[in-house]
Amino acid sequence: MQRRRILISMITAAALGVSLAACSSSGGGATDAMKAKGPITIWYSNNAQEVQWGKSMVSSWNSAHPKEQIKAQEVPAGKSTEEVITAAITAGTTPCLVFNNLPAATGQFQKQGGLVDLSKFSDGKSYIESRSGSAAAQYKSPNGDYYQMPWKSNPVMIFFNKAIFEKAGLGDNPDLSTYDKFLAAAKKVVSSGAAKYAIYPSPTSEFFQPNFDFLPLYAAETGGKGMIENGKSTLTSPEATTVANFWKSIYSQGLAGKEQYQGDAFADGKSAMAIVGPWAIAYYGDKVKWGSVPVPTKDGVSADKTYTFPDAKNIGMYTSCKNQGTAWDVLKFATSKDQDGKLLDVTGQMPIRDQLQSTYASYFDSHPAYKEFGAQAARTVDDPSGPNTVAQMQALRDAYTKSVISGSGSVEDAFKAASDKIDQLQTQK
Repeated sequence: MQRRRILISMITAAALGVSLAACSSSGGGATDAMKAKGPITIWYSNNAQEVQWGKSMVSSWNSAHPKEQIKAQEVPAGKSTEEVITAAITAGTTPCLVFNNLPAATGQFQKQGGLVDLSKFSDGKSYIESRSGSAAAQYKSPNGDYYQMPWKSNPVMIFFNKAIFEKAGLGDNPDLSTYDKFLAAAKKVVSSGAAKYAIYPSPTSEFFQPNFDFLPLYAAETGGKGMIENGKSTLTSPEATTVANFWKSIYSQGLAGKEQYQGDAFADGKSAMAIVGPWAIAYYGDKVKWGSVPVPTKDGVSADKTYTFPDAKNIGMYTSCKNQGTAWDVLKFATSKDQDGKLLDVTGQMPIRDQLQSTYASYFDSHPAYKEFGAQAARTVDDPSGPNTVAQMQALRDAYTKSVISGSGSVEDAFKAASDKIDQLQTQK
């Protein structure tokens, strides 16, 4: 099972939207709790490598702060992290910090009144922006404040199976930079019988699935634009149509599977390519002889200018926390240069930190497989972070499923309808 299926929410927009609609107060604001010090609780992801890092970080903090101890655990089991957090906000049982916030859901947690406005700390805004640089801006809430700490990313690229490509007569260093070259290679993989499919993105309908097919290529084709810019949907742009029709041609020619695959199509050799982040290096290990290249664009873009989707997870501080002063100190400790380096070393995931490659030059020198991802981390476009992002992304996915995967009707008509719905949701607070 791929990591995204473990870590990314497996919840529909409707389910999340219903549970959040009941509460619409706005979290945050300067309070006495922001100065309070004492014990806190945190949750971190159940990914084994992140648990290892988390336990080490907590141990380091606790050994130096006997009166401000951290009690840590993995995110409680549930249908998804987002549902667990939503229920905890409603019940008032959230921890002080969650090291697993999905950026797309952050605006809805804020709307529910669950998140502390980190910008209200005296050094909140300055710390976040000095650590993360220009990348921080995309994680601001609509009011311009930070209700999430940009933490780590897994910028996605194209992994290709070298053995399959060689079997198809394509060599082990293919040029996949343009749509025409990508399609030509994909056709050869399938026609030669080297693999049943060229690529196999999940064809299911969850709101987050565009993050692993449409949106990475859209970020690349537009040179760094998202699905919403300046409060308006961009899905009727020529670039959106170009990207969607590219994927439509892949499906219409039988180069990608239209049914959900039970397992990992790339690991099982059913597909020659996959869209994955740096987590995949350790995950696939020696099981697949792989190579990696940036996602393609229509006419080709050099690797050092190609944008993609970051597959980020951030840190949220929750309003039920009584000792927010300690929580803020812990948050800064956990995202310090030292701890970010340890996170990179243990997990291979990219801290959302300015000058990442030069800051950890020795790591990238000794881990050359991660260099491309380290470079790619500087050019990413994440999901919007507004109060209705999940529903907006569901509108995109529904249009994509209908017009691209199923091939019903035109992309232009489907995306126009989705764009109108997204704009309508944008006006709702």
